[in-house]
Amino acid sequence: MKEFVTPSEVIEYLYCPRFTFFMNVLKIKQHEEKRTLVNKGRDIHLHKLATNKEYLRKKIGCISKETDVYLSSVKLRLVGKVDEILFFHEQAAPLDYKYTFWENKVYLTLKMQQTLYAMLIEEHYGISAPNAYLVYIRSKSHIEKIAITSQIKKEARNIVEKLFEIIDKNYYPKRTKVKSRCFDCTYKNICTQ
Repeated sequence: MKEFVTPSEVIEYLYCPRFTFFMNVLKIKQHEEKRTLVNKGRDIHLHKLATNKEYLRKKIGCISKETDVYLSSVKLRLVGKVDEILFFHEQAAPLDYKYTFWENKVYLTLKMQQTLYAMLIEEHYGISAPNAYLVYIRSKSHIEKIAITSQIKKEARNIVEKLFEIIDKNYYPKRTKVKSRCFDCTYKNICTQ
């Protein structure tokens, strides 16, 4: 029985609930290492970790940071690695680098991922994390602030529960309603109606 999920698995669930079934129930790997953009994003991530060690985002009030931090919570049933944890006066925030373009909105998938990271930070450090930050690498490192509200935390907990319902009950969920997502899906050849 699986005990933890990652914020990245929540992204995949939101993209299509069947990702959870194929990955966690049937144990079929995605083989993301074969995807060019995934590899490019990982390379950028490693580069940022190596070159931004001392850089503090003082314009947003950051006074210190930790990088590449692994966090876990039995209570939340989550594990994850945060790119950066920014510390402010009596608050903290996750910061994540995304190898994508800023499109004038934060997608629900990323908002939920950052919310789960914020919840992990709050539990681990015992400090409030009312915001999160995304850096959009392909848009000249545009930084976007996300408010982490009690409502979005509740939604995030509910989504984690839905993931575990699929995993624990071997439940085959309905696929995404957005048919265009199926075109480039790792599992399109085995996904049935």
